[in-house]
Amino acid sequence: MENVVNLPEMIHRGGIFKDVEGSTPQEVFANVCKMMSFPDGMTSEQVYNALCAREEVLSTAVGNGIALPHARAPIVKDENEQRICVVYLKNPIDMSAPDERSVYVMFILLTQNSQTHIKVLSELAALFSNVNFRRVLETRADEPELFNIINELNN
Repeated sequence: MENVVNLPEMIHRGGIFKDVEGSTPQEVFANVCKMMSFPDGMTSEQVYNALCAREEVLSTAVGNGIALPHARAPIVKDENEQRICVVYLKNPIDMSAPDERSVYVMFILLTQNSQTHIKVLSELAALFSNVNFRRVLETRADEPELFNIINELNN
């Protein structure tokens, strides 16, 4: 059984947030959790605590100024409520990335099961390895630009 993920749909559901303030991952998480919309039964406090708990284990910075914060365990109950929040930081922060670059954009993953989570991570990792995708991120792209490059690279 293949898990199909629709990254643009998940990003649309999660939202794109620009100029999010914070000098630590925890501050950024606190600020973005106030802005995000959540499925019924999920609170900003739950998401904040889950993101902070995961970040304490090991940095979610993946390099090239990008981080992938997520909960350690599936947090969304309904498959149709899974989302990715794209968060452009007002000021880059140090998250102990493998390449030592400061993080300027986060893709916060809220998924329902580990199979989807791994599939999303895999697809995002492939996108992050593409220099054209990273260039689009550096322009702090909105949905149309982001979706265009994702669809272009996935076809």
